[in-house]
Parts: sequence; structure tokens; C-alpha cells
Amino acid sequence: MDPRRWQALSRRLSEALHLRREPVAIAFSQRRPDGLPAFSAFGRAGDDGAGHEAAVASCVFWVQGEGRAFATVPDDHGCSIGRVTHGLAGPEEAAGADDVAALERAGWLDPCAVSSLPAVSVRPGAITYGPLGNLPEGVEPDVVLLRVNARQLMVLSDALPELSVEGKPQCHIVALAKERATPAASVGCALSRVRTGMAPEEMTCALPAAGLEDAVGRIATAAETATAVARYAAEDGRRRA
Repeated sequence: MDPRRWQALSRRLSEALHLRREPVAIAFSQRRPDGLPAFSAFGRAGDDGAGHEAAVASCVFWVQGEGRAFATVPDDHGCSIGRVTHGLAGPEEAAGADDVAALERAGWLDPCAVSSLPAVSVRPGAITYGPLGNLPEGVEPDVVLLRVNARQLMVLSDALPELSVEGKPQCHIVALAKERATPAASVGCALSRVRTGMAPEEMTCALPAAGLEDAVGRIATAAETATAVARYAAEDGRRRA
């Protein structure tokens, strides 16, 4: 698709939902797109304060992708759970990882849960992140990631009856959108909220890029309807007062 079409869809999404954050495009490919900066060009994660390099998780790339487009390779992804959901590692590889063991000890993760997580089916050689409204030529997103509040999620639910609302881990909604073409929202997870700095009221929603034009039209209509009903409720409240 012409990048201008993605730009127009990004603008319509942002206007309909009154988004505070730029929609982020996520594209899976076998190699890094030509001319696109590698994540490594921007440096690694900083120290976490305990003498360790902070994990660079897939969800962290969502935040960084709001401002610029870049491509990651499998070794850039430091979170074992995100590596599984994004098709970069199998459950058996994650099972022995230190971060997975820590989550299991905390009681946050069931030892059997990793093997049942939705996951990207074909191992990518690169994953590109960037603003949907400012994508380089040749980058075709698979998933569009939104950061939303409760009202925005209400509109999305009205517009997309097929929307699935999920729990932890937050990153598996990307796999649902890509592999099953299912719009999926997440209430978030404690792990990702800390890593991304998400506000308490924020949630995420992953939309399949295929069919996005139709989805945006439905979202815009639902948003107009919600606004009309809100006006009626306000006027009705004043009459009754």
C-alpha cells in the first residue's frame, strides 16, 4: 500500500478515537528492509540499577516505535515471553530462561502457560516498528498497535464485535492479530507496564493491518454514535435536573 494510505488511516484512527499516542506499525519479515535503521544503531538498553542491562522487550519497542521506524533482529529481543509470542523462540527454549524462572517463582506465570501462548508461526529474521503515519517506502505492516484508555476501548468494542479482550502477557495480542486476523486488546500485565512506563489507565489493542481500512471506517462510525449518545445523556440529565 502507498505510505500515504497508511498515513491517512493513522490520522483517521487518531481523530476518531482521540488517541494521545501515535498508532504503531509492526511488520514481520525474513530480513531487514533496505534503508531502514537497525535498532542497534540507537544503542542498547540502559542499566537497570542493579548492575544488569535492562531487558529490551517487544513491548518496549512499541513505545520506541511511536517516534521513529527501525528494524530489530531476534537477538535484540531480551524478554523470553515476548520471544515466544513473536515467533523468535519456541516454548522449550524459554522454559529454562532466568526471566521465566523468576516469573514462575513469583507465581505470576504457570510453568505450563508458555507452551499454550498464541505465537507468530513463522520465525522472522527481522521485526520492524514505526509510526503508522510515517512508514518508509516498502514497509507493509502486519499489525497496528494502539495504546488506549477505557473510553477508547469502549468504542473499539462497539465497532469490532469480534474484538477479543485478553490478559497477560500483554504481547500475545500481536500474535492474535497477525496469525488469526483477530482484533485483540489487553488489560496489560505488570511486567509490561513497568517496562513500557504505561499509565495505570492505559491498555493496548492490536489490529490486523489487513482490512484496516474497513475497521477504521467502523471505528469512526462507532465513535460518532458514542458521541451522539453522550450528548443525549448530558441533555437528558439537565432536563431531569
